Amino acid sequence: MYGKNDFTTPRMYARVLCRPATLMAYTPGDCIPGINRHINCTCLSLPATPWRKIVTYGVFCGFTAGNSVLVSDMTQRESLEMDVLIVGAGPAGMATALHLAQLIEKHNSEVDSGTRQGRKLSTEEIYLLEKGREIGAHLLSGAVLDPRSLKELLPGFDQSGKLPSFFTPVTQDGVYFLTETSEWKLPVTPPFFHNHGNYVVSINRLGRWLGEQVEATGLSVFTGFAGKEILYEDGRVSGVRTDDKGLDREGKPKSNFEPGYDLQAKVTVLAEGTHGSLAKQLIADKRLNAGRNPQVYAIGVKELWEIPAGRIEPGTVIHTAGWPLTANQYGGGWLYAMPEGRISIGLVSGLDYSDPGYDPHEAFQRYKTHPFFRRILEGGKMLKYGAKTIPEGGWYAMPKLVTDGALIVGDSAGFLNSQRLKGIHLAIKSGMLAAETVFEALRDDDFSEAKLSGYVQRVDQSWAKHELWKVRNYHQAFEHGMLAGGIHVALQMVTGGRGLYERYPNRAGHEHLHRLNGTSRTARERLAPDGKLTFDKLTDVYHSATKHAEDQPCHLLIHDTNICNQRCTVEYGNPCQHFCPAAVYEMVEAKDGSKQIHLNPSNCVHCKTCDIMDPYQIITWVPPEGGGGPNYENL
Repeated sequence: MYGKNDFTTPRMYARVLCRPATLMAYTPGDCIPGINRHINCTCLSLPATPWRKIVTYGVFCGFTAGNSVLVSDMTQRESLEMDVLIVGAGPAGMATALHLAQLIEKHNSEVDSGTRQGRKLSTEEIYLLEKGREIGAHLLSGAVLDPRSLKELLPGFDQSGKLPSFFTPVTQDGVYFLTETSEWKLPVTPPFFHNHGNYVVSINRLGRWLGEQVEATGLSVFTGFAGKEILYEDGRVSGVRTDDKGLDREGKPKSNFEPGYDLQAKVTVLAEGTHGSLAKQLIADKRLNAGRNPQVYAIGVKELWEIPAGRIEPGTVIHTAGWPLTANQYGGGWLYAMPEGRISIGLVSGLDYSDPGYDPHEAFQRYKTHPFFRRILEGGKMLKYGAKTIPEGGWYAMPKLVTDGALIVGDSAGFLNSQRLKGIHLAIKSGMLAAETVFEALRDDDFSEAKLSGYVQRVDQSWAKHELWKVRNYHQAFEHGMLAGGIHVALQMVTGGRGLYERYPNRAGHEHLHRLNGTSRTARERLAPDGKLTFDKLTDVYHSATKHAEDQPCHLLIHDTNICNQRCTVEYGNPCQHFCPAAVYEMVEAKDGSKQIHLNPSNCVHCKTCDIMDPYQIITWVPPEGGGGPNYENL
């Protein structure tokens, strides 16, 4: 067949994403089937081989990437078929991969022994895709880990002699309310802040450790590859296209150009973390958030410090409320102590504040100047820095979790308990429940939405739903400030999470920003970093070990810079230059004296705050070339 239908002939070929794979040959001017009508096409069946090169001389015929047919633009691509594609090697993605491998191993053993009927399954057909240069590179959290789900995933991991060295048992809790110069310790720690039985961990090291367990199962793990685009076949998800490598700033191929792969999967699990770019595409394409509350977010800004030995007991967990946040702001701070004089310190700021000049990074730097923390940090050394967003919306903000050919897990789906400030255990549990569903789909060779809806049923029947249901209205309670929020939360705690209303409404975070309306405001006094206790954004970015290829297309897409330069300057004072924790956005003076937006995309730490908090919603974060970004070692 290959000799008869040479791919280098002048006919046009488009990749029609179906199984078994086909090529549709068409001539210029024809339209491709899959929109609203069919044309006469020659269907060329491809041999059953997992790898095949697809040479396309495609032209667009007036359809979008959201349709079921995708055409490459003069690009040769390789297509790889698999049973399961998991996008994202965080706790949720790795729990999916590891638990699925466990289920397959048990299934195959039972088939071999004759205690189960059916065919054997292969872990070699499960692929894990990670955009970081290595597993764990992009993982960032506080973090205090509730080990409940990890005990289910890896029974006995915490037994004597087996507990990984980076797990520090929590020894004491404390919750403080801060003013600018003093602190007040709550006499009783709220129940949701009880952490005895939990562990202070580095999520980066947790990710690497889980990665070792996953790789031992024989699964294929690809690091340094970003998922760029959802692929569809007749309206169902059929896989993911990875990023093209070796493009210059203008999007033109360089000498080292490598086109992305079309990863064709029977089922795709999206585990990209908060506000994942593929999950965002899928949720919009399939309207998976219809009837849900808008997802709301917070940003956590964190540093890892090394302080003189003996200053604070390892396993100490401190949470704070109050200063430097105002009474109208949602958020709080933390300090977690680890062995060898290392501490994790950070500040969470709700991304639903009203002041367009608020700077989460600057607020965190001020936080460290409080006398309570200054006493702990003085004489120490800042080692690492990072920032990430957190999905805070709760149960009513979670999208529909399944569609034909795909499931969403972890932070991408909003599995986070904002009251407890914990999501790792829920991410792991969601991955395990997804794995059980995918296993059944593989066994029955059925990847329809109806079959995959078993994931939703499993979530509904799990302790994860029970935990999330009790805090289903928590963040929404603070829609009108901390004082009112405290009253609502007290009512929720005695009504099983309900409060005054069964479902509290909320607005998207960016809608809370107040307009300047052209009025002048007194310039606020900004913090002058001293380089010892407090640092500017560029210094912190350096300590995040962020690296990107300089000569590549910008991955921060502003759809209309005129809005930035004209409307936003007047209406909001360009809040992007404040809410970005990595100095990516700045307003520079043009030759005519006006201010114009300027981007430093190589600084980006992949927190996606810009995509979330932009008041006009004209910024889209897309993955840069795979392997780029921060390296959150030990964070």
